[in-house]
Amino acid sequence: MKPLDRVAFIGNSLPRRCGIATFTADLRQAVVAAKPGLQAGIVVMNDAGNRYDYPPDVIHQIDEDRIEDYTSAADALNASRTRVVCLQHEFGIFGGEAGSHILALLARLTMPVVTTLHTVLAAPSPAQREVLQGVIRASARVIVMAEKGRELLRQVYGVPADRIEIIPHGIPEVAFAEPDAAKLRLGFTGRPVILTFGLLSPSKGIEVMIDAMPLVLQRCPAAIYVVLGATHPNLVRQQGEAYRESLVARATARGVAGSVVFLDRFVDLDMLLDFISAADVYVTPYLHEAQMTSGTLAYSYGLGKAVVSTPYWHAQDLLADGAGLLVPFNDAPAVGEAVAGLLADDARRFDMRRRAYAASRPMTWPRTALRYLSLFDRVRREHRPRLTAPPLAQPRAPRVLPEMRTEHLLAMCDDTGLLQHAVHAVADRAHGYCVDDNARALLLGCTMMAPGEQPLPEPLVARFAAFVQHAWNADRGRFRNFMSFDRRWLEASGSEDSHGRTLWALGKAARADVNASRRRWAAELFIQALPTTETFGSPRAWAFTLLGLEDYGEAVPDDTLAPRFRRLLADRLVGLMAGCATEDWTWFEDGLAYDNARMPQALILAGATLGAPGHVAEGLRALRWLVRVQTAPSGVFRPVGTDSFGETRRFPRAFDQQALEATATIAACLAARRHNADPVWAEAAETAFAWFMGHNDLAVPLADPETGACRDGLHRDRANENRGGESVLSYMLALTQMRGHRRAFGSRADLQASLTGRIADTPGGAVQPNHLSPDPPPAKRRDVHCPAQHS
Repeated sequence: MKPLDRVAFIGNSLPRRCGIATFTADLRQAVVAAKPGLQAGIVVMNDAGNRYDYPPDVIHQIDEDRIEDYTSAADALNASRTRVVCLQHEFGIFGGEAGSHILALLARLTMPVVTTLHTVLAAPSPAQREVLQGVIRASARVIVMAEKGRELLRQVYGVPADRIEIIPHGIPEVAFAEPDAAKLRLGFTGRPVILTFGLLSPSKGIEVMIDAMPLVLQRCPAAIYVVLGATHPNLVRQQGEAYRESLVARATARGVAGSVVFLDRFVDLDMLLDFISAADVYVTPYLHEAQMTSGTLAYSYGLGKAVVSTPYWHAQDLLADGAGLLVPFNDAPAVGEAVAGLLADDARRFDMRRRAYAASRPMTWPRTALRYLSLFDRVRREHRPRLTAPPLAQPRAPRVLPEMRTEHLLAMCDDTGLLQHAVHAVADRAHGYCVDDNARALLLGCTMMAPGEQPLPEPLVARFAAFVQHAWNADRGRFRNFMSFDRRWLEASGSEDSHGRTLWALGKAARADVNASRRRWAAELFIQALPTTETFGSPRAWAFTLLGLEDYGEAVPDDTLAPRFRRLLADRLVGLMAGCATEDWTWFEDGLAYDNARMPQALILAGATLGAPGHVAEGLRALRWLVRVQTAPSGVFRPVGTDSFGETRRFPRAFDQQALEATATIAACLAARRHNADPVWAEAAETAFAWFMGHNDLAVPLADPETGACRDGLHRDRANENRGGESVLSYMLALTQMRGHRRAFGSRADLQASLTGRIADTPGGAVQPNHLSPDPPPAKRRDVHCPAQHS
């Protein structure tokens, strides 16, 4: 094992003002001091678009709401050969629901992760529970700072004891000293000093201490309460300084304004230590029990201060055995009595200080750093590298493709046909059926009748065909699409795209179905349904129809209507390219939507059949551009995300990703490969198929080779755990296409072009490997309707 020479911390960092920033910076400094020669950088979160003047140890910045920043940070860490990542987790500093964006980063890392949990909730929301469990799963160990944290992790989250470490909050190593010298420096000579410090927010309970001051002053008239700290930046953004002003007004109303000092500043460590040193009593009157960690408490305790605190979790753990006083929540008289009692009893206060200082020696930053470093070494010895696409590596489909399994497809079918949706792997009858999916199923069934494949059960293919037949509305010359579970059609005619997709399936059946009677049925219905496509305005409907015409034309070569429609629809696609494509937007439309690759696929095939090299060249040009914009900087396939739908001339967004796009890209690239022999197209198809197997932005497998199921896609932070009809068909079609390709060309013998090479435009539509352009920046999102399947 190579020496531990490089670690990275993920969290916040100074000069951003928050407790996590202070802790992360202090921990990094301590670890570097404990191990000379160690390189330790910080990956920081930037809040609300803010920028900070970070020191050089900050190696990467993430805008908390930009999912792309998280994945690029992971790629950068992998590329830097960082040995261990130490995540500082706190709710509220990461983007996404409950901070879910951090999961996208963790999923891509190839090194072990050690996570420090600054908060462990006893009653999390469903989203908070899911995110924290995801963080825990991605971590080799989780660190908490108090025994209560371990208890909650085991009882609430089911974390095994051997994956939990308790390492207390670090503290500065400072000699035990009386407060007189610090009081002199700060101008508090001769006055008993009560201190609270940290970023101001309502949960800190400062109101309670202000309300207690009249009682304190009755017994110690010279006492002064110092409230040190700036208002929390998030609170300032929401309401300005209204909270601080309310505290000042409260002190005035209680008649103690002359004995309460508000110091509105974020002090450096030396100044902070001076204020703590000057304190006779430190007070943390927090209002709620669920405070797992308090850095202010740890620092004051570690400098040997007498502490009065409410019994939040960290205080209960730290102030046992006479090392401090615990008082009830929101009880000003009890706080006042405890503080006044300590100020009036020098011997008791000194004994409490001595106990606290002695008990805190294992918490000093040098000792804390050694415990972190020891844990880093342990997780490295235990670590088994995960299979994930490294930055700029070439994602690969498996050398041996999975077997074709049909268990999940069969589970999604009943005696009517294929159900649309699923809840997890259970068919969801509430949404019924659609001709879209049953036509795809018929297409799959006929495709699997090819030599070398294991056909679907004959009755199942017949059922898909019967659904298509029943969907035909002869009065309107259109196919219906949606049917309820009780077999009621929900519309008189479906969309143009569903009509075109059904023609595609019929064309395939007319040529490839082994049942001769069904071939004749498919050819007859195809030619009945074809004429209405002349009125269609959807480019995808044209493309689907053209794909059906390829098969129908082979099945019925003497038909005179089919060639006319092939020419008509192919010319329309070429016309769209002529009117829309520019130097940097080589596409048929002003936006990208779903099933995009079917348009260049259809144009390549139709152009070849028509003997129209210009059509083929346009199809290759469009596909070349699409492959480029669907390749992430890491080299993995990144299908056009549904967040992109409806946007105009904007490069695609990363999420949500769906299986449909991978399958379409595979088919189009293999069509290009058949037209010209350049192996770059086969490599692009292999990369798109690898998306199913886990070579994707989240390094999460979508396909289940054991059952043939496929998750419904990738959200920003997780896979969609539902496994609906469209997704299983997409995976099975993609697998069938890849199996056919490898039978024809060998087991990847022709795969020699690198995806880090560019598919360059060349005269006549030829394709040459050079260098793939980097993924363009994401576009601004607009809310649009997307035909996505939801979890």
